[in-house]
Order: sequence, then C-alpha cells, then structure tokens
Amino acid sequence: MVSGRHKGQHPAQEPRHALLAVPVALIVIVTVIDILAPASVHLGPFLVAAPAVTASFAGPRATAGIGALAVLAQSVVAVARTSLTDLNHTFQLITLILMSAFVTSFAARRERHERELTQLRSVATAAQEVVLKPLPHRVGPLRIASLYLAAESEAQIGGDLYAAARTERGTRFVIGDVRGKGLEAVGDAALLLGAFRSAAHRRAGLSALVTFLEGTVSSDLDDPAALEAAAEDRGEAFITAAVLDIPDDEPVLHLISCGHPPPLLLRRGRVSALETLQSAPPLGLTEFAGADLTAETFAFEPGDVVLLYTDGVIEARDHDGTFYPLAERAADSTGKGPDALLAHLRTDLLDHVGGHLGDDAAMVAIERSPQ
Repeated sequence: MVSGRHKGQHPAQEPRHALLAVPVALIVIVTVIDILAPASVHLGPFLVAAPAVTASFAGPRATAGIGALAVLAQSVVAVARTSLTDLNHTFQLITLILMSAFVTSFAARRERHERELTQLRSVATAAQEVVLKPLPHRVGPLRIASLYLAAESEAQIGGDLYAAARTERGTRFVIGDVRGKGLEAVGDAALLLGAFRSAAHRRAGLSALVTFLEGTVSSDLDDPAALEAAAEDRGEAFITAAVLDIPDDEPVLHLISCGHPPPLLLRRGRVSALETLQSAPPLGLTEFAGADLTAETFAFEPGDVVLLYTDGVIEARDHDGTFYPLAERAADSTGKGPDALLAHLRTDLLDHVGGHLGDDAAMVAIERSPQ
C-alpha cells in the first residue's frame, strides 16, 4: 500500500518534530534565568540537557541544530554576564560543544539502527507472506480464522506453522511447531509447509501425506550440511505436527497427530480434546521410534469448531507460573464463530502473560458452517 507520506519519512516523524519544542523551551528558560541570576550562580551546564534530550527521539540534524542553539545561548549568557573570554564561560562552551558532538553521533547511530530495524521488519513481513500464507476465511463448508503471535518483539514469524490445502473432496490442514528458534526454525517450517502444499492435493490418503512429510523432514535432517550444523544436537531436531482432513460432505474429520497437542472441539458450549489412541512420534524422529501413521476419525458436525494450536499457547505462564488454561478460556467463546473465538483468546492470552510470550504461539479455528 502506498501512503501519502514522502519517501523516507519515518511514521513517527511528525510527533517527533513537535517534541523539539521541549529542548527549545529548556534552552530559553535556562538562558533567561542564567542571565538574571546572581553572579555566583551558573546554570550554563544545564544547557547540555537540551541536545541530550533531543538525541533520544530526533535525528542527527535536529540534535546538531539544538546543540548549536544551546552553544549560541551560552554565548549570549557569557556576553551578558562577563565576556566570551571569561575562563568559566570558555570551559562551559567547550564542554557544551563536545557534548553536543557526542550526542549528535549517538543520534546518528540510533537513526541508522532504526532504519535497519525497519528494513528487517519489511523482510520479515515479506517472509511471513511467502512462508506463512494467510488462510482463507472460507473454504467449502468451512469458516476459518488464524492467529500467529511471535515471541520475539521484532519478529513476524518463527518456528510455528500452519497451512490449508483443498482437495477434490475436502480440505486438509497442518499445524506444527519446530523445535528451536531463529532462522533454522524458520527454514524447517518453510520446508514442511512447502512439502505440505506440494503434496496435500496429490496424496490420496492422510497416512500417505504424513509419510511424505516425514520423509521430507528426515531427508533434510540427513543432509550432510544439516548433520554438520547439528552434530551435537542430532536427536533433538524434530517438528511436532497435527494433520487433518475434513471432507466437505461428511460430518467428520480425520486426524493424525505427530507428537502435537490435541485439537480442541467446541460443541454447544462444551470443549473436549481430540485425543488420538496412537500418537505418532514428531516428524524427523521415526528412526528413533516406531511410527503409527493411521488416521483416526472424529465427529465434526455443522456448528462445531475445532481449535488447533501450538504448545506456545498452553505453556504460556503468568507471573505466578500458572499455565494458560486454553480449554477453559475457549469455552467462554463457544458459539461466536472462529474470528470472535481467536480475538478473545488473543486478548486473554496476552493478558495472562503480561503482554510478552516466552515462545511463539499459533492458533487456527475451523467451523463447519451450520446448514
């Protein structure tokens, strides 16, 4: 989207310009009081505060300008009280000039850092749109809402993932959580999402799809470069995932859980966990544990909502160390639709943790439209 701002203008630049009145007022007040004060009172050192305050919110040009104004004001005080060659005022002027140069350098570094952060946010947003594509709001008989909360304040995406894909007879979903954080987790998430989007509509059975995903993840972990990078952590590289197949014309859903928290089913004010009898190991660990990739079937009737989530939600703690009671809080919003459900859970979850998550958190709410 193209805004009406000039190219390169910071979104908060206009309010910052208004803040320049504060150091200017400080210079005027200190100057007037210093001129009128007794000869034994010297307020000139307080002028250093003007460029220092400016450097905290403005760029190097504004900071240098305020510093120059402060030096001019100190010169006026010197002339009014004694002279520019007075030893006391000379040292005050030298100190003020040096401090103004220092804080101007600080403002330049801060502005450069802000530009870098802005660029990183743009890259992260682009990566999110490519890797973690937004889910459609409606697919066949399903209404869908999704939510992603990154633990890192400057990040847009991490190791949590979700996706949806249409087939001839229904819609398939995957939600997962990559062990670890950072760029490696993002890369593993992108790998699994790419494999899912490529194969979800081509694999006839859910078991065949999950087998393909397992093979993709395992083959990546067997890559020589990956082995060298994780030589000391080989057995801990994995992805928990839940893969669902929801037919259009049957009031059921098919589920394979690979070490992932069980989805929650919201039905007429009640919440129940869709616990599978046999849970497969996380993707990437089949060489360490036998895998049962048999899909299990659960009733999914019109009006029902199934809530998918990652462990960043249920492992979120408040200041007392209490885990977030997802099932209990989800029950408060049954019957309101997927969008209202996730809006409620987002606000409630952030309130529970005091506004900062310790791990990435993702949720997907899927409702079979009432007939």
